[in-house]
Amino acid sequence: MPADFVRVIPCLDIKGGRVVKGVHFVDLVDAADPVEAAQAYSDGGADEIAFLDITATVEGRRTMFDAVKRVAAAVQVPLAVGGGIRSVQDVADAIDAGASAVSISSAAFRDPEMVKAAVDEFGSDKLIIAIDADANDSLPSKREVYIDGGRTPTGKDAVEFATEMAGLGVGRILPTSKKADGTKDGYDLDLTRGIADASGLPVIASGGAGKLEHFYDAVAHGHAQAVLAASVFHFGEFTVREVKQYLRARRLPVRL
Repeated sequence: MPADFVRVIPCLDIKGGRVVKGVHFVDLVDAADPVEAAQAYSDGGADEIAFLDITATVEGRRTMFDAVKRVAAAVQVPLAVGGGIRSVQDVADAIDAGASAVSISSAAFRDPEMVKAAVDEFGSDKLIIAIDADANDSLPSKREVYIDGGRTPTGKDAVEFATEMAGLGVGRILPTSKKADGTKDGYDLDLTRGIADASGLPVIASGGAGKLEHFYDAVAHGHAQAVLAASVFHFGEFTVREVKQYLRARRLPVRL
């Protein structure tokens, strides 16, 4: 059970300056204008908004900080920004653009010393480690870390990696199941719970929400302290407030 309240976080996956959504990290379709979507979510009760520039790393470029600035100016809630963050300077620039927290993924695997330097510079609460994972039965947790937007397997156990990142002082972990992403079949509770229990950090469940009970399961059974979703919000299947009302009805603490 979270210490204060369960956070509901709509996620804006950004490609080419537009919000997109796919399944298993591919087959992307256009969903919305990022500023309009972010403003609607902010007004609609989101506790935080995630802005993930999902092709920055594989395209070898930095995050679209101009888009971050526009989104940050349009919302009244914290904004977590990720995608293409490869250096301490990138973290600084994201914060300067309006990010309240910065998510690091591929670079955290390739350069953990950069993560430690960023924690030392900006503090734990500014750093989120995003871990894309897929099934691998040969590993202890049966989940393998993938990098480069879920394209490159690393051979690294996801729970072990999360624990290592916790040791560097990061504030939160954002695990996303590649297998569950966009399927609406539910979060990967084994992944979420394994990382939450082993790392001791607040975990944001991500990838696979399709029913209201999936959000509850992520907290009650996956030990997450926040729930992130994209498709169900972008395409109007649920509103943020509907998710919160459902969680409250099931006796989870939320901020309405």
